[in-house]
Amino acid sequence: MVVYSSPLRRCTETAAAIAAATGVDVQVLADLIDLNYGDWQWLTRDEVRSRWPALIERWDTAPQLVRFPNGDSLQDLIARVANVLRMLLDQHAGETVAVVGHDSVNRALLLQILDLPASSFWRFTQDPCGLSDIDIATDGARLITLNDTSHQRD
Repeated sequence: MVVYSSPLRRCTETAAAIAAATGVDVQVLADLIDLNYGDWQWLTRDEVRSRWPALIERWDTAPQLVRFPNGDSLQDLIARVANVLRMLLDQHAGETVAVVGHDSVNRALLLQILDLPASSFWRFTQDPCGLSDIDIATDGARLITLNDTSHQRD
């Protein structure tokens, strides 16, 4: 088993727990970094809505048509995640791999694996600590579990 993580702290902490439980090391990949929200970073939705009402509406309805002011576009994220996916397929065929990222990264990874357009970004949920199980074979990808959070129940 191999564990890859986003460089973001919550991700590396989760990846470290997985690695400790499985006896492997964590490898941090810069390409798993979350979206750069640019001028939106650290603002509430209400603050963003008051300054960029049309852009936040577009983000909610057509995310593939948005570039955050002084930040990323969804295509930037998808390109980074595609680099990770290519590496995983080249270096870890037939192996079990855990990838720990924020919800946007996970959605972008699912878009690539399931061959969906960027406009499908909001079509599935990625909750904190949600688990998705994907079998990738030579004949394509098969989604086994999406966003399983049952392990979080008391």
